[in-house]
Amino acid sequence: MVNWAGNGRGGNVGRFGSRSRRKGIPNEPALLAAAAGNPGGSVAEIDPTYVDNPNGYVPPEAIRGAWLVDSSGKLTGEYQEDPRHGVPQDDFSKLTDPDHWLGWIGDDPAAAVRKGIEESLRAQVADAVVEWVKILETPRFLTGGRRHSEDKQVMLVARAALATPFALSVRTAQHGRSMLQGVFSWAAVNLSPPGVRRDRHWFDLSVEVDWAAERLQERVYEMDGADDTAER
Repeated sequence: MVNWAGNGRGGNVGRFGSRSRRKGIPNEPALLAAAAGNPGGSVAEIDPTYVDNPNGYVPPEAIRGAWLVDSSGKLTGEYQEDPRHGVPQDDFSKLTDPDHWLGWIGDDPAAAVRKGIEESLRAQVADAVVEWVKILETPRFLTGGRRHSEDKQVMLVARAALATPFALSVRTAQHGRSMLQGVFSWAAVNLSPPGVRRDRHWFDLSVEVDWAAERLQERVYEMDGADDTAER
């Protein structure tokens, strides 16, 4: 069964490939209803191989193409294929592109965050397998430090945290595929000697990144009881 989703006026078909006029517009009630609700826009054809619920998050690769809709809400017969259609892939660019220091996570921040997300899921369901992860927007960052004991001009990074909004697909033996959205948060304290480093993850579903960002500092405080975090 094909899934359909309206893209609104103008939609996002500009990123699709060449247009073609097709004979025999599918006489599917869901397609026609979606067109009627999006006059002047388009209706995306969503590949059910990758997405079970078209009303939730749809990865770009899951869109086969789009039917164009005229101003009266009728299909024009024109169809634009999406050249990106295929197996959804990880996308951590919104995590790694910003010019923000992530050395506290490791040499490969994307791999480290993905591992943290997968571990959070497996803590709930042991056989959880993450199919793909997409970071939806720039994470919120928190970095704290303390003055060097001998050189007061030097600030040592003592604590760091991030809250990153995600969408992902996960499979389990019992539940099959599930599409999840939320915020993955990670905090680390005692990054500079003499303390012993400690890390903690939070996996909050169906929340906004601003909500998680507001809790970053208190979560860091809970980990070490410090009151001298210097934000920057």
